[in-house]
Amino acid sequence: MKILLGILALTTLLQGCSGPAGQETADNAITLPVPKRTPFNKNLDLDASTYRDKVLGALVGSAIGDAMGASTEMWNRVDIQREYGYITDLTPVNLSRQAEGPWGNLLDSGATTDDTRWKYFLGKYFAKHSSNLDVDHFAQMIVDYYQTEVRGLADPQLASSPDLLDNRIQRIDWMKEWARVALAYKKGGIEFERAKNRFYGGEMSCAGMLYTPMFGLIAPHADSAYRLGYDHALFDIGYAKDISGMVSAFTHLALQEDSIALVLQQGMLIDPFDYTDSRLVGRLLQNIVDESRGIVQEAWKIPAADTTKVVKLLQGYPGSKYEWLQQDYVYRELTKKQRAIAFHAGEIFQILYTALLFGQGDFEKTMAFMVNYGRDNDTVAAVAGMILGAQLGFKNLPDTLKEAVMHTNKEILGIDLETLANEVVAAADNKQP
Repeated sequence: MKILLGILALTTLLQGCSGPAGQETADNAITLPVPKRTPFNKNLDLDASTYRDKVLGALVGSAIGDAMGASTEMWNRVDIQREYGYITDLTPVNLSRQAEGPWGNLLDSGATTDDTRWKYFLGKYFAKHSSNLDVDHFAQMIVDYYQTEVRGLADPQLASSPDLLDNRIQRIDWMKEWARVALAYKKGGIEFERAKNRFYGGEMSCAGMLYTPMFGLIAPHADSAYRLGYDHALFDIGYAKDISGMVSAFTHLALQEDSIALVLQQGMLIDPFDYTDSRLVGRLLQNIVDESRGIVQEAWKIPAADTTKVVKLLQGYPGSKYEWLQQDYVYRELTKKQRAIAFHAGEIFQILYTALLFGQGDFEKTMAFMVNYGRDNDTVAAVAGMILGAQLGFKNLPDTLKEAVMHTNKEILGIDLETLANEVVAAADNKQP
């Protein structure tokens, strides 16, 4: 009884020492008000025609970036320069088919890789679950795809056709790593953690970046775009989830803003899960952004007189010696920041942010910058192409590039980008706010 009375007395004392925010307390202490978070919840306000044009621009812009990098994916820039000089256009994909790459041998210019296949997959997810974009549904779609392909191995025709078997195995290999995580997610607990942390060797890969920009096209505002991207990044670890949310937010902001600099600036103010408050570290994404800004600013400060150091321009490079001097400086600084694997989420985000800033909204300049840098260039260019395509709209994309990519994807790969755009627009109309 004495203990209970003591607790009650202490509670009364503490209550007496506190008061409403901003008012003096019993001992004359002052409690200051706590600021409220201001989410980026400005609702998207575009007429139907403009919105569809921007959605189609985002999808085609992404496919252009993917296609421009398809023939040199994972190359270093020295090898690209030796083989191609400087790439400014689509090139034939003179490669054998790969699970993550093109699903065909020696494909025409405009052929795309898994980056565009993931956009197609997300379009089907939107069409099926637009009124309830739930992570459980997303995981189930991946499991369903994988299990359908595996059951197809029982097809008796495969026994007499190694080519058909190769095609089936290729489709399974593409989704195998993802299905392992999706299956474990449905079980939950430690199995999901184990599967997620061994995904593609356990490195912090760019998994979410392949598809999360799509959420920016249908989200009602930038904050929700970030959250949708973040929540659906089942395969990401560490700050890769922050990156997956951010590229979704960038895409959404690009639908509304005319300036790419403003898109990048506003996007970095979105942090609904408080990465900024991480003790001793802060937000690693902000550190990358600060580095990228510094690199670009230093490039722009290079004296024009230094062009005497440029002996010869690369074949096909469309700019001046001074412009190449600046770009080569950025390339060399980015090389110092490379991670252990080319598809590390942090590296891809750094290249992306730097290229968008350096390109200043110029679609062709930005695409060429990323493709000629190398590394995982098709993924970086696909993300940037979606952001810039959402900003510029389909009608403002380069005619020859968009026509070739749309034709090859539809007639050779079976991906109709116009139909996909219509599905995304319909999904946005059906989505619950």
